[in-house]
Formats: sequence, C-alpha cells, structure tokens
Amino acid sequence: MSLTQNTAETIALGVFTWLVGNEDLLPVFLGTTGASQDDMRGAVNDPVFLGSVLDFILMDDAWVIACCDAQTMPYERLAEARMALPGGEQRHWT
Repeated sequence: MSLTQNTAETIALGVFTWLVGNEDLLPVFLGTTGASQDDMRGAVNDPVFLGSVLDFILMDDAWVIACCDAQTMPYERLAEARMALPGGEQRHWT
C-alpha cells in the first residue's frame, strides 16, 4: 500500500504522541537522538523529524507491536508511512 505524505505525517504524529506518552521509551528516544523536549516541540511539523520518529520505533519489533496495538493499526503501517516521508525511499543494495 502506498500512502500519501499527508497520510504518513498523520500516522507519524500518532506515533509521536504515543512515544511522548511512553515514560520508559521517551528517554531512550531523547538519548538516542540527542533531541530535547524543546527540539521536539519545534520539529513536530517537520516531515524529516517525523520520519526519524518512525525510524526509531521501527528499530525494535516490540516497540512496533506496542505502538500499533495501542493505536489499533496494522504493524506494517509504520513502515508504509516511513516510506512516504522524506528519506524513507526503499533502497536496493544490489
């Protein structure tokens, strides 16, 4: 399924909201990215930042499952959304 960038941004905003509400995972995200909470407030409308949120969640299957289950979303939707945002194009290594 191919998503529009607008739809992908909406999905990523939902993921971002879930991440901000996750007291265990948010500090990991902040530590991994070096972002501050002020940085996040300013970047929430930036498609590149939203892509980085999806990249982070997609690093761990358990995070994908927890996020998608909380939003009653198919697991593959996060990867589909990531592909529709800047920098998310599929790369072929052959």
